[in-house]
Amino acid sequence: MIFNWRYHVAKHEGPRFKLAEYLKAGTAILLIAWLFKGPLKLEAYNDWIVYAIIALIFAFELLSVGRWFGVTVSGVVFALAKGAFWTSVFLFFGKWLGMSGKLHSYDGTAFAYAVILAIAGLLLAKFDERRLDLKVEKKAYEFSGADFGDVRLSGSGKAYPVRFGRKKIGWVLDGDVRVEAETPLGRVSKKLLPPVIVWTEGNLGGKKISPDPSFVDRVNELVNPERLYQKGKKDSVVDLGFLKVYEGEGFEYVKLPFIEVIDTPTGEEVKIGPMRIRDGNPEMPSRDMLTIKELRNGFQLTKVGDRLKIQTDEYSIEADDERVTYRSGNESLSLGETVSLRSGDVSVSVGRGRAKIRIEDVVISARDGTVRIRTGGRTYTVENGDAYRLVVRKAKEIVEEQSAELIDGLGIDRALLNRRVKELLDELTAYLG
Repeated sequence: MIFNWRYHVAKHEGPRFKLAEYLKAGTAILLIAWLFKGPLKLEAYNDWIVYAIIALIFAFELLSVGRWFGVTVSGVVFALAKGAFWTSVFLFFGKWLGMSGKLHSYDGTAFAYAVILAIAGLLLAKFDERRLDLKVEKKAYEFSGADFGDVRLSGSGKAYPVRFGRKKIGWVLDGDVRVEAETPLGRVSKKLLPPVIVWTEGNLGGKKISPDPSFVDRVNELVNPERLYQKGKKDSVVDLGFLKVYEGEGFEYVKLPFIEVIDTPTGEEVKIGPMRIRDGNPEMPSRDMLTIKELRNGFQLTKVGDRLKIQTDEYSIEADDERVTYRSGNESLSLGETVSLRSGDVSVSVGRGRAKIRIEDVVISARDGTVRIRTGGRTYTVENGDAYRLVVRKAKEIVEEQSAELIDGLGIDRALLNRRVKELLDELTAYLG
């Protein structure tokens, strides 16, 4: 399962979290002002500024609770623990920065509160863990299809809401369901076997109808993280309130007290205390995130923005703005700035002013106006622009010709490929000698 869309529950950039960021900035500004209180003639307000800084520390920590997975009791307690910890650090170093002795003397008290609150959060986390399970509701709605742009669901049946805490994050479909997706390699169409889960913020249900309680019970066993993600699975989930680890394809989220690491297809971010290092924008994935998955079979489709991945028992397709990759067993096709086709001892690649064809003991390469041929244990070199362009053109034609049958599941047509390579060798002989 790919967690960046499945667990997209609490908006990273909601008003509350934006306010928390503003308060952090305000705290930093106030701290700088306090450090320069002498030149700024603020000595008379020394204690009041310290009180304001401490209040802001607790405010932005509390407002940041539930940034990814919703508000929990342990999350609030740990926010208080973090606030107490940073307060103790501030008070401890304050004695060298002009803080009054009265206020500085509370650094040990603040640290003791941080320790006690951290222990309390650890004890409370077990209760939060039970509350955070996914739940398929025993409510059914009419399903008659859904359109997500390049991805469409058709058919009829029942749609059951899926909740994460109190937030609806998806639907489970029971009935006749077919998915169609437009890809750069053509249209992919597949009938899905229920139960089918759709992680989306959209509404898939129509009018309310009678549910099947036994179906809901069976599906809840399949979507419950404790049962679904066991040791040895590709993805892993740990959620204890104070400690969160969510790892899946294209996504990694690790949260410890004072440390947070986020790695998603839209960027990376590392936070250590108040410091934050960011590359890209991991907190703002597209609102059209979508995952469609057969719970008992191998089909899964994931779409976020222009990124699309389709995984089946027979093949996988990955596509984004720059590249499309198809894989099936030991065969692969990649289309982008560089085009390549591979299957066992066969490979054809074209791109960046070069081309290479390899089949069994025959290798033909073209680069910078030069063609090299290795066949029958002998090597030939041709310094000719026309020969170079011929190899590049033929390599592109071979990839295009073989791609259609590869995507249809027929694999490489070796007889056709051998014929094309022989034709190319015949044409290249005109440039030899």
